[in-house]
Amino acid sequence: MIKSVLSWLDDNIEKVFILVSYTAMGSIIFVEVIRRFAFSVQSPWSTTIPIYLFLWLTWMGTSYNTKNRSHLRFSEVRERLSYNNQFACLVLDSVLWYAFGAVVIYYAIEQVQISYDNFSIVSGTDDVMQWWFYLATPLAWSLLLFRVTQNLLHDIKCFRDKEPLITQASMFGD
Repeated sequence: MIKSVLSWLDDNIEKVFILVSYTAMGSIIFVEVIRRFAFSVQSPWSTTIPIYLFLWLTWMGTSYNTKNRSHLRFSEVRERLSYNNQFACLVLDSVLWYAFGAVVIYYAIEQVQISYDNFSIVSGTDDVMQWWFYLATPLAWSLLLFRVTQNLLHDIKCFRDKEPLITQASMFGD
């Protein structure tokens, strides 16, 4: 049971966050445009909440694309390299992801903490906290680094077994 739940989460966690964020953003914008033009009223938070939801959409999308290896790459160059050099580039990618991720997570946690300590509220609301949205960055980047680790372990296994390395992946995943 636990294994199937973890497997489902591994396959779908980013998709769920992306779907919920995108649906909420689109719904808020759609409803509020109609309210604004048809009834001349608008919720004061309707322009800020979608922007904050975009943080969840963007960073979870980044993790999803890292998982599927469809992030920015130099595939044309890599495919022309020797097998050992292709593997070295994949390892270098992972090292750079870890370094950049550590910086992002460190400063994002600081931003979340500042927002939390100051009781920062989303403009136009009475009790929606900004840190709830800022939490997207360290959480999604932690998930992204988990995806980098999964890819690296897969690359090491392929390299040890002399199997082809994934140098170019489909943009749409599985």
